[in-house]
Amino acid sequence: MNGLSIVVTGVSTGIGKAIARVLVDRGYRVFGSVRKGSDGESLAAELGTAFVPLVFDVRDEIAVTNGAAKVKEALANDKLFGLVNNAGIGVGGPLECLPIESFRTQMDVNVTGLLIVTQKFLPLLGTDRSRKGKPGRIVNMGSIGGKLAAPFLGPYCASKFAVEGISESLRREVQLFGIDVIVIGPGAVATPIWDKAEQADTSIFAGTEYEEAFRKFGTYFVREGRKGYPPERIGETVLKALTKKKPKVRYSVVPHAFTQSFIARLLPKRLVDRSFAKNLGLLYKA
Repeated sequence: MNGLSIVVTGVSTGIGKAIARVLVDRGYRVFGSVRKGSDGESLAAELGTAFVPLVFDVRDEIAVTNGAAKVKEALANDKLFGLVNNAGIGVGGPLECLPIESFRTQMDVNVTGLLIVTQKFLPLLGTDRSRKGKPGRIVNMGSIGGKLAAPFLGPYCASKFAVEGISESLRREVQLFGIDVIVIGPGAVATPIWDKAEQADTSIFAGTEYEEAFRKFGTYFVREGRKGYPPERIGETVLKALTKKKPKVRYSVVPHAFTQSFIARLLPKRLVDRSFAKNLGLLYKA
């Protein structure tokens, strides 16, 4: 081990687990958050003594505070090398019909939870000037959905657009302490999340005028997701963001990146609107 410590949230499966594995393999001590103690025990058995589980839900301020206290004790008076805000969920559906509680949960986890975790760990990263070592870095997990909003992903895209804004404001604030903030913006990543998406209950949207378009979108979304990058690709990019001498402020890890960037930034938005409408059956009929 190189003696440097990194906190990663949401490591039970998928991208978070891959990030933890990449960092442990490169000699870092990883404190990884899980919501179930049993998940933490399984990961500790798999990744070895360099992995230390933290049990908290990012929405639970008291539990996150306790997790930060555990890391503080382990660090003694050293600074935390990095914080990776990876924990998140994805809520989908037509916004007109979406239960408000579902939208609230999406924002609570992906946005408010991210801020709770960040506030609790910032002193360890360097806002507490009494700590020894170089200031740490924060890596926030964004998404292509934070730049290009697809229909039926309104809650998720809203949360990821918010992550982009929070990251930019925070980066400009905490430069006072030498702390950097970097966004990773993945596209499709091949994880078990697509199995969950395929099995999700969408019956509340049955009988609405969006039903058929939503079904088409779901089929396409799951198929393309399973073709995505392996999650270790994201882990390697996180490592680069944490260690590169002069990192970018944002790393896009997107299959067919030029095409996605072209759609998101260069095509007229009305043209993109019509393309979605034509492909999904959302064209207006008088």
